Amino acid sequence: MTRKQYLSAPLPFVGQKRMFAAQFIKVLENFPENTVFVDLFGGSGLLSHIAKCHKPGSTVIYNDFDNYRLRLQNIPRTNALLADLRKLTVGIPRHSLIKGSARELILKRIEDEIKTGFFDYITISSSLMFSMKYAMSIDAFRKEAFYNNIRKSDYKPCPDYLEGIEVTSCDYKILVEKYKNTPNVVFLVDPPYLSTDVGTYRMYWKLADYLDVLTILSAHPFIYFTSDKSSIIELCEWLGKNHDIGNPFEGCTCVKFNAYMNFSATYTDMMLFKKR
Repeated sequence: MTRKQYLSAPLPFVGQKRMFAAQFIKVLENFPENTVFVDLFGGSGLLSHIAKCHKPGSTVIYNDFDNYRLRLQNIPRTNALLADLRKLTVGIPRHSLIKGSARELILKRIEDEIKTGFFDYITISSSLMFSMKYAMSIDAFRKEAFYNNIRKSDYKPCPDYLEGIEVTSCDYKILVEKYKNTPNVVFLVDPPYLSTDVGTYRMYWKLADYLDVLTILSAHPFIYFTSDKSSIIELCEWLGKNHDIGNPFEGCTCVKFNAYMNFSATYTDMMLFKKR
């Protein structure tokens, strides 16, 4: 039986690589059949799935740090919830604002589902909000406007999606250390993009975290993903041209000041100085 190939993730996921699928398949042709692909920031598992489909003799390690597997396992529960939401929005035009009693009934249904111990925040957010808007708590849902973007059909169970793939869940640095000396290893490197919202991920990244990832690239074959919004390529090119500059802020004294944009948004201004 031929294995089904997915070119997009079975459930919504921020930053899934469906737009890269065709080009990623072409890139895989550059690597031998016995390659060990280590998907450091596995996300939805789409890269791991495609790698295993097109290189069936390879070893693929998927780092499911965000527990996407749990969401896949609970597709029947998510479908049942979506069926209830469709009933609660009968008569509300597609993509229209949901308000009044319908909104309150939806919030009550969401609260009840959360109490059961599992709730797919990302999938349900994608049905009630517009693209790239996600609520990751009941309080966040209460603050958002709801729209009738509810999926009309059920999500299909996908028991074969991760078939033949080794799944783990750990800090990516542990995987780098474990596989860095493995013959024919290729690291799939798709970290959260610099200067983009990472609110749906299970970690908070600073600039240094993004730069730490780059240390992997100098010593191993890799497939790396980023965007021009992150400016990471521009930064690396600048560092390559000015590699003798060192850290100009070394030895500086730093003075910090907390500034407030409004009651909920703050940031920190900094002043650095150094005496010659």
